[in-house]
Amino acid sequence: MSQHSVKALTFNSMNHVEEYKKLYSESIKEPEKFWAEIAEKEIQWSKKWDKTFEWNYPDYKWFVGGKLNITQNCLDRHVEAGLGNKTALLYLNENYNRVAVSYGELLNQVNKFANGLKSLGVKRGDKVVLYMPLVIEQVVAMLACARIGGVHNVVFGGFSAQALRERIVDSGAKVVITGTWTLRRGVKKDLKGTVDEAIQGLDVVEHIIVLQRDAASALVEKEIDFYELLKDQNEFCVPEEMDAEDPLFVLYTSGSTGKPKGVVHTTGGYSLYTHYTTKKVFDIRENDIYWCTADPGWITGHSYVVYGPLSNGVTSVLVEGVPDFPTPDHWYKIIEEQKVSIFYTSPTAIRMLRKYGEQYCEKHDFSSLRVLGTVGEPINPEVWQWYRKHIGSGDRPVEDTWWQTETGGHMIVTLPGLPQKPGKAGKPFFGIDVDVVNKEGKSVSVNEKGFLVIKKPWPSALRTCLNDHERFKKYWNEIKGVYFTGDFAIKDEDGDIQVLGRSDDVISVSGHRLGSAEIENALLTHPAVSEAAVIGKPDEIRGEKIKTFVVLKPGHAPGDDLVNDIKRHIKREIASMVVPDEIEFAQGLPKTRSGKIMRRVLKARELKQDEGDLSVLDT
Repeated sequence: MSQHSVKALTFNSMNHVEEYKKLYSESIKEPEKFWAEIAEKEIQWSKKWDKTFEWNYPDYKWFVGGKLNITQNCLDRHVEAGLGNKTALLYLNENYNRVAVSYGELLNQVNKFANGLKSLGVKRGDKVVLYMPLVIEQVVAMLACARIGGVHNVVFGGFSAQALRERIVDSGAKVVITGTWTLRRGVKKDLKGTVDEAIQGLDVVEHIIVLQRDAASALVEKEIDFYELLKDQNEFCVPEEMDAEDPLFVLYTSGSTGKPKGVVHTTGGYSLYTHYTTKKVFDIRENDIYWCTADPGWITGHSYVVYGPLSNGVTSVLVEGVPDFPTPDHWYKIIEEQKVSIFYTSPTAIRMLRKYGEQYCEKHDFSSLRVLGTVGEPINPEVWQWYRKHIGSGDRPVEDTWWQTETGGHMIVTLPGLPQKPGKAGKPFFGIDVDVVNKEGKSVSVNEKGFLVIKKPWPSALRTCLNDHERFKKYWNEIKGVYFTGDFAIKDEDGDIQVLGRSDDVISVSGHRLGSAEIENALLTHPAVSEAAVIGKPDEIRGEKIKTFVVLKPGHAPGDDLVNDIKRHIKREIASMVVPDEIEFAQGLPKTRSGKIMRRVLKARELKQDEGDLSVLDT
C-alpha cells in the first residue's frame, strides 16, 4: 500500500466502494505496514518507534520505543502551523451563554494548569480524578494531565459519592479536580458536595482543585481554587516525552454487569487511532464546526470531543445541559446558530427529539450539516430514517458507529460515500479484522446471528484493566484467540454488520434465542411507541416469556386496545412466537448516564431480585 492510496481516500462519492475494499484488504493483509504509514504521515513523534507491533498473546504493544506527547498533536502543531487564532473549543449552555477559546489560548491555559499541577507534586504516572461539569476547564484539566504525563481518570459529573469514591480508591488518585455545580434543566446540581462526601477519610487524596462557578468562597484544607492555581504560572510548559505504551488515561466502564473496570489506554496507538478515525469517519474539513454531544466522562467524550477533533485542528462544540431544555428544539437552535457541520449523538437522544415531533425540526435551518453520526447503542431503522429525513434533510450520510470503551475508537462504521443501510453499523474500519462466530469460534453463515469478535489487536485497544490484568485477559479468552466484544451481530452478503445488542440481553423462547434489540426495533416502528425495552421472564413450558416496557409518544393513551394493536404489530413485524406476553406502559426507562437502557434493572425489579450496582443510573 502506498502513501498515495492513503491520501487519496476522501469518501465524497458513491464511487469509493471499490477503493474502500482495496484499501481495507491491504490494511488487513499488512496491518503493521498500514498503521506505520499512517502514523508517520498523521502524527508528530519526538522519536520514531523501533518496532510497529508486538504480540505476546494476549498482551500486545504498538509503536514500541516511539516517543510523543498527545498534547503536541492536539495543540502545539496547530499553533506552529499558524492556526493559533482558530477556535478550538466552543462552549454553550441552556441559557445560550457562549464562550470560545482559540488554539493559542487553549495551549496557554493548558501549559499554565500543567505547571500548576506540577507545583502540587503531580508527576509522570500519577493518577488525577476529574469530576467536573461539561465546560472548557474540564478539557484544559485533561490536556494538562497529559502534558506532564499524569494519568487522568474522568468520572462523569453525575455519579454518586460512593461510585466516585470507588474510582478514586481504585486508581489511587492524588488529586481530585471538580467544580461547584453543573447545570441540568435549569437547576444547579451540586458536584463539590459529592466530592466532599466521597473523599471523607481518604488519605490518598492530597489536593482538591475547585472550579468556583459563582462568587469565590472560602476553601478549606487541601482545597485550591482552579483559577488561583493558574494565575501565577508560567505560560510555557515543556511537554513530557511519553513512551507510546505509557498510560494516557483510565476510564471506568459503566459497571452494568458488575464492578466497574478501570480500562487503561496508552498514548501512541490511541493518539493515532482517534485522530485517523475522526478524520475519515466524519470526512473532516478545515472549517468544520464539529459537535459531538457526549460528555468527557464517557469514552465518546474522550475520543470524539477532545482528542480526535483537537488532533485534527477543528472547532469542537461543548454543550452543558440536556437536549430538550429550555425548549424541545434547544439543540436545533444550536445547530442552526453555530452552523454546525458535523453532528454526532446517541440513538437515545434522537428518540427523545423524535418524540416531540417534526414541527420543531421544520422551524430550523439545518443546511450547514454535512455529516450526521450516531453512537452508544444500535440505532433502530425507523429512528435512523427519521434522523436522516428530518435533521439530515433526507440526503446527509448517517455514520452509525459501533465501538466500546475498551476499543478506544470506531470499529464498525459506514464511511461517508459508501451505501447506507438503516439499522446496520456498516463495515469494519481499516485494519479492524472482524468476524461473526459461534461459541466454538467458527464463522457463522451469512445473515446468521453470532458473536461479534475482532481477530487481531488494533492500535487503540485497551492494554489492561487497572489493578486487574486477569480481567483484561478474559476479553481474549472468552473465545480463544480473538477479542470477544460481548455483542451479537449479523453479517450480510455485502459484509455489512448489524449489531443486535449485548449477548447477555438474550431471551430464549422455546429454544429460539432472541436479542432484545430485535424485538425493540419492531416495537419502535409502531406509531404510538417512543421508547421500548424487552426482558425475558421465567416460563415453565417455554423457558422464558417476553415482557415489554413501552413509553408512548404524546397523544397516545395506554389501554387494552393499544396493547392488542402492539401485539398484532409485533406478530406482523417478526413472528407470533415473539409477541409479548405482557406489555407495561411506563413514564420512562432506567438508563445509564450514557443513554443505554438498563434492562437488567427492569428484570431485577420484575423478579424482585437485587438490582445490583446502580451508580450509573441516570436519576
